[in-house]
Amino acid sequence: MRTLEIVAEQRKKTGKKETRKLRNEGNVPCVMYGGEEIIHFYSHANNFKELVYSPIIYVVTINLNGKKYKSVLKDIQFHPVTDDISHIDFIQVFDDKPVTVIVPVNLTGESVGLKAGGKLRLKRRRLTIRGPINKLPDKLDIDITDLDIGQTIKIHELSYEGIEILDPPRAMVVAVISSRLAMKGMEIPETVVEEAEGEVEGEEVEEGTETTEAKEEEKEEAKGK
Repeated sequence: MRTLEIVAEQRKKTGKKETRKLRNEGNVPCVMYGGEEIIHFYSHANNFKELVYSPIIYVVTINLNGKKYKSVLKDIQFHPVTDDISHIDFIQVFDDKPVTVIVPVNLTGESVGLKAGGKLRLKRRRLTIRGPINKLPDKLDIDITDLDIGQTIKIHELSYEGIEILDPPRAMVVAVISSRLAMKGMEIPETVVEEAEGEVEGEEVEEGTETTEAKEEEKEEAKGK
């Protein structure tokens, strides 16, 4: 997994007034969980662009006055009007402990079904995985070379060294359907995908939920405007 370092400052005060001041100065308030203590810190919004506006999953080194903490992005909130980053949560990670992250799926190879005129249906663009930080990839490669029309690849058919996939084993990741069905806008038949019901086209995994602290801060800011 790729790494990224962010130089930050530890917060001395965590009240709503101080949080508003940080944001007005172009900074992003952050919280890091998972270690011996909860750490509140901040860094300028420009320092998070590579982390936030990229499909790449990073192990983030938070540099606080020379002391470095390994972490992964847990949750991020945006301002409802300006869409600026308003708050970020990180989870501290350790080399000797497994960590859970969400990574994108990367299809490789050219399917024989596509060559025969079939249409690709990617049902899960991201998967939740767990493993040692030094084993986690920034994407999951899935070879679809042998995938023919009417065939699928499900979670239980995937295997990666040192990594556990936490999504439902019988959930479908990708399928190739006939171009005739695709042109009619029809769903993949149950005979082809037994567990397709209830799955949503595209991304099914939501990364985290908004923290109580961030919600309260945004409410307070809205009152003051």
